[in-house]
Amino acid sequence: MMRFYIMTLFPEMVMGGLSTSIIGRAAEKGLLSIDAVNIRDYAFNKHNSVDDYPYGGGAGMLMQAEPVYQAYEAVREKIRGTEDKKGREQKSPRVVYLSPQGRTFNQQMAEEFAKEQELVLLCGHYEGIDERVLEEIVTDYVSVGDYVLTGGELPAMVLVDAIARLVPGVLHNDVSAEFESFQGHLLEYPQYSRPEVWHEKRVPEVLLSGHHANVEKWRRRQSVLRTAKLRPDLLEKADLTEEEKSFIESVKTNKIS
Repeated sequence: MMRFYIMTLFPEMVMGGLSTSIIGRAAEKGLLSIDAVNIRDYAFNKHNSVDDYPYGGGAGMLMQAEPVYQAYEAVREKIRGTEDKKGREQKSPRVVYLSPQGRTFNQQMAEEFAKEQELVLLCGHYEGIDERVLEEIVTDYVSVGDYVLTGGELPAMVLVDAIARLVPGVLHNDVSAEFESFQGHLLEYPQYSRPEVWHEKRVPEVLLSGHHANVEKWRRRQSVLRTAKLRPDLLEKADLTEEEKSFIESVKTNKIS
């Protein structure tokens, strides 16, 4: 079982989004667990506030270090309890801070994180979090794109969804995760279902042929074509044959559509 701990000011937001569909069913089956830890529960004042004005001035408020640190310590205690029951060696968990300053999240990072048994996701808010606690607990800075959101909750949900689906048993068809977009640095080929004709558009004949080798060859070629058109930046790392490289050059010169 993989365990996710999401440190947030809005636990109902992340749990509401992650308690449905494939991820929710996987949690119900015990394939993974998602624990939203409310940072506000570790506030040290009567108003349960976790923010204050930043030193040096500036717009907005900053999340204070102590509530974040105490929430992290509570997560560590939960993890220690799990490790003790299983007789595992105790170690500090991997803590991911969702921030536009981090590395841009991609499929390779999802695969890397999926190897962890516990993953802690820290959601910032307001103008961010006191730098001192970030230096103390964070192991990875991750961004979901070059734009700014109101908080880290949506990015945390993105990471959980992308990572959890790589956990064995989460997808109904375990091999489906191996043949999707970004595997091998290629986009996924187009797919079709019934009926054979819809709005005068026909399913490609090769998919109706029953010839599996030809189908696989067509799918590979379509993946290369789609990647060349939509995400040519991915091709630099793709493992391509000489024939496929020539095919891409034809695409670039508009000889093939």
